[in-house]
Amino acid sequence: MSVDDIHSLRDILQRCRRIAVVGLSANWYRPSYFAAKYMQDHGYRIIPVNPGYDEVLGEPCYPDLASIPEPVDMVDVFRRSEEVSALVDAAVASGASVLWMQLGVCNRAAAERATSAGLQVVMDRCVKIEHGRLFGGLNWMGVNTGVISARRPLGTVS
Repeated sequence: MSVDDIHSLRDILQRCRRIAVVGLSANWYRPSYFAAKYMQDHGYRIIPVNPGYDEVLGEPCYPDLASIPEPVDMVDVFRRSEEVSALVDAAVASGASVLWMQLGVCNRAAAERATSAGLQVVMDRCVKIEHGRLFGGLNWMGVNTGVISARRPLGTVS
């Protein structure tokens, strides 16, 4: 049901270039923003889906999947697990071939419905982490951004 082998994940990330990110925040410190920015910086077209914004990452933001005027390859979900079921039909209608549920997002019933409708499903995985792991972008994981550091802040006592 849920894709978790390296070959399939690599295939999905090579083939799916237009990603609708449901729940994308405009706040740079949110995981959805960080992941979408990484994917955008690596050549993916990010299509933000969040009714709270007009624009995110320089792209027009849509209130829902049905409002996107072009087909998408992947629906990347940054919503609570219980909210995924309501997105399955819209993901199918959007033309997506993949429903990707981010880390911590697991909904087996929604995954079964999506699989039955012909979508590949990835659950409880981060698209950014998987891309970095499979395509050599691990330096983007936070190590070279200053967000993660092994150095103690100045003025701390050891």
